[in-house]
Amino acid sequence: MAHPRIMLAAPKSGSGKTLLTCSLLRALSMRGKSVQVFKCGPDYIDPMFHKKVLGIPSRNLDLFFTGEEETKALFLEGNDAEISVIEGVMGLYDGLSGTSEEASSYHLACVLQTPIILIVNARGMGRSVLAEIAGFLSMDRERLIQGVILNQVSASFYQSISELVEKECRIPVLGYFPTQKELDWQSRYLGLKLPEEIKELQKKVTQAAEAFEKTISVDAILDIAARYSEEHPLSCERPSWLIAEAAPQKVRIGVAYDEAFCFYYEDNLRLLERAGAELCFFSPLRDDSLPKGIQGILLGGGYPELMAEQLAGCEGMKREIQDRIQQGMPSLAECGGFMYLHEEIVTPDGRKHPMVGVIPGKCFDTGKLVRFGYASFQFPRPFALENATVPAAKHMEDHANEIRGHEFHYYDSDACGSDCMAVKPVTGKSWSCGYFGNNHYWSYGHLYYPSNPGFAFWFVEQCRRWRS
Repeated sequence: MAHPRIMLAAPKSGSGKTLLTCSLLRALSMRGKSVQVFKCGPDYIDPMFHKKVLGIPSRNLDLFFTGEEETKALFLEGNDAEISVIEGVMGLYDGLSGTSEEASSYHLACVLQTPIILIVNARGMGRSVLAEIAGFLSMDRERLIQGVILNQVSASFYQSISELVEKECRIPVLGYFPTQKELDWQSRYLGLKLPEEIKELQKKVTQAAEAFEKTISVDAILDIAARYSEEHPLSCERPSWLIAEAAPQKVRIGVAYDEAFCFYYEDNLRLLERAGAELCFFSPLRDDSLPKGIQGILLGGGYPELMAEQLAGCEGMKREIQDRIQQGMPSLAECGGFMYLHEEIVTPDGRKHPMVGVIPGKCFDTGKLVRFGYASFQFPRPFALENATVPAAKHMEDHANEIRGHEFHYYDSDACGSDCMAVKPVTGKSWSCGYFGNNHYWSYGHLYYPSNPGFAFWFVEQCRRWRS
């Protein structure tokens, strides 16, 4: 199978990638096309928009998290869509630390042999847009950039500038997207606001898709994806943990999911299920108790600081989580979930909001990004699976004690923990962090489980043994 695919990328963040990606997704679905969507890089919010538009999960592809062959396998796994759409991250060539091409959108496009449509926000520009496009084409050694879309321009300007772009840059201009204030999706410090916070999102996306169809050639995008993918078919060797028979789902794990806790990698959840987990979603904001019969708890990242007062008022939920963890129930808590386990969260107005209280300390706003970016998280021992009851455990090749992820937060803690070591990939800067024991991991670090599948199998096994 050729796996038709296309990447929407841009010279920089804020160019309109997510809006145009969602517009294209809705336009394709309105045409009756089956679509698979991916996000390049460590992003949670953009995939939420993708999922809202298509009604199917969006998955992340990141070449820092996984090697080239494994990333290909993750792209191909279960992917029989008529077209795959990949949304780029940051600027096209922006990789590790901003100075390397590694793990950039372009690196991913090269590995997946995917044609690129370059979205150029030409607002406030004239002929200078030619220089920007020409510069990006000059760095495209694989000649993957197959077309350009001009964003936030008028019809009259487009008619005059598009001819110049095609003549002087020798690249097809596939259309333009006019400025539409009603489609402006606002941001906050961790990215776009959540889809649920945007009024009439579905209506707005449909309007955007209709505008996209009028001024951008969807047919040309489909033709590029089909032609290029036929000429560059993808194949790879699947890693053993994807080949192994999935474990029977006999372990129930409660997963916090609501406005306060919503940052999850789709492939993390899939891997937990493959290891034998049945995921039972619950809301610390609304539910009175944890799901019945669970043997483990997963508290993902999100915005607990924005919901601190509501979370503080849910005494029954906080007390039950505290009791279960103190009884030894296995638990994972990342970033927002990690904050939730503290004694309190202090909001910028100085108010102290009591939380679960498992970690003796408080979280507070620093007003700036803290330990931002990729990191390798080194654990004090490997994720051993000896004598495990997980069927796939015997296929695990790497029981190393390292797993890759990232940190992205403005709040810090006076009790960050010191059981693990985080190391930045380019500078080598390191710091101690987190709490890791026989049955738990709590830290500000967001982990990408497929970078070391043994972690997911280890956690599910701890849940199984705790139940026994």
